[in-house]
Amino acid sequence: MKQGKAIPVLLLLAILAGCLAWGCKNRHKPAQPLPAAHDLQQIKDSGELVALTLYSSTTYFNYRGQEMGFQYELSQQFAQSLGVTLTVKVARSVEELIRQLQAGEGDLIAYNLPITKEHKDSLLYCGNEAITHQVLVQRSNGRAKPLKDVTELIGKEVYVKPGKYYERLVNLDQELGGGINIHRVDNDSISLEDLIADVAKGDIAYTVADNDIAQLNKTYYPNLNILLPVSFDQRASWAVRTDCPQLAKAIDQWATQNSTSPAYTASMKRYFEISKSIPHSPILSLREGKISHYDDLFKKYAGQIEWDWRLLASLAYTESNFDTTAVSWAGAEGLMQLMPRTARAMGVPEGMEQNPEESIKAAVKYLGLTARSFNNIPQEERINFTLASYNSGIGHVLDAMALAEKYGSNKYVWRDNVEKYILLKSNEEYFTDPVCKHGYFRGRETYNFVREIMARYEQYKKKIPE
Repeated sequence: MKQGKAIPVLLLLAILAGCLAWGCKNRHKPAQPLPAAHDLQQIKDSGELVALTLYSSTTYFNYRGQEMGFQYELSQQFAQSLGVTLTVKVARSVEELIRQLQAGEGDLIAYNLPITKEHKDSLLYCGNEAITHQVLVQRSNGRAKPLKDVTELIGKEVYVKPGKYYERLVNLDQELGGGINIHRVDNDSISLEDLIADVAKGDIAYTVADNDIAQLNKTYYPNLNILLPVSFDQRASWAVRTDCPQLAKAIDQWATQNSTSPAYTASMKRYFEISKSIPHSPILSLREGKISHYDDLFKKYAGQIEWDWRLLASLAYTESNFDTTAVSWAGAEGLMQLMPRTARAMGVPEGMEQNPEESIKAAVKYLGLTARSFNNIPQEERINFTLASYNSGIGHVLDAMALAEKYGSNKYVWRDNVEKYILLKSNEEYFTDPVCKHGYFRGRETYNFVREIMARYEQYKKKIPE
């Protein structure tokens, strides 16, 4: 497309579809069963690498219409090293991952698969070995000092989800001779990430999580202490079929070289080191009736989508704290924190992502397009759905609406209805529900995002003249 020409309607619709269909080159598509012999050379000849994985916060998910996840990015880096494109196929469980691999439905399992004797004869484990274990999640700045030994858990209240975390605590309790007060949280509307958030807020004292999940959540809640292991180490890695020795060898060689590459370092930092929160400052000047240095631009463009300029300002504050140079952990840039692909599609010239007017103009265009998907919802409610989609991508909002309808809530009302189901998108039981088309999502961020923007907008209306 030549610069300066109007973007065709079909392309604009395609951009919104990107939020639904997950990207361009690496989007989901059904993988045809592979022949029995499909080793490295056959993959290169076909030009496609099919990676099998699971949805999770550390593995694979969609954020604002873009595929993300640590294991996804490593798979992408490996595919690039081979000069082939990547196709991702998501399974529902570890057992299904192995079954699909053995059935020839994919080339490799791009997931930290536990290395066990049970599967050593049927799989070739390959790539970097990850050492996983369960850790106690506690606060580092609470009233009580953080526990430093598992024996100190005697007499303590620990809240865990059923399954491996509960089983490990029961075994640990037996090893210690009893005394740990274990609370099994069977409520399927409460996820592991909810429990971690409750620890960070001080609502509960302790929970248990895998070390990689705990490490990722610490980037959201820096007051967490995740240093105390409560289980033995478990080795894990990628895996291929036993009839693919050359592929396994290539993965081993690539993993050794890639572990010191800038791309690998950037991925590690993105998911496990960079803070996901933005520090915020107050209104610029109540006396002069100013919210930010960009109020004139908010006033100039807000009317294009029939928004109050103070609402647009509240969105910008939440996204960037009015910092035009801000770059998020996910790669969103500028005042309005547009993802690179969205910025291009909305007409932001390359290199102008940090220009405040270009950012606001593009964001307003994108908000307007998103709002059209909710034309059957009254304007006052439509704003909530549009804001939620701006944060998560429209696909996750549509999933939440589908869940709301299925479970008897009003799918056309956000607060106390659809917002409850965006929260549940981090629970396996819900994101694997047949009505959900877009998998895992950390819905707590979107839930808070909409509430914070609307609450701040109400404050702005009281303090800042229209």
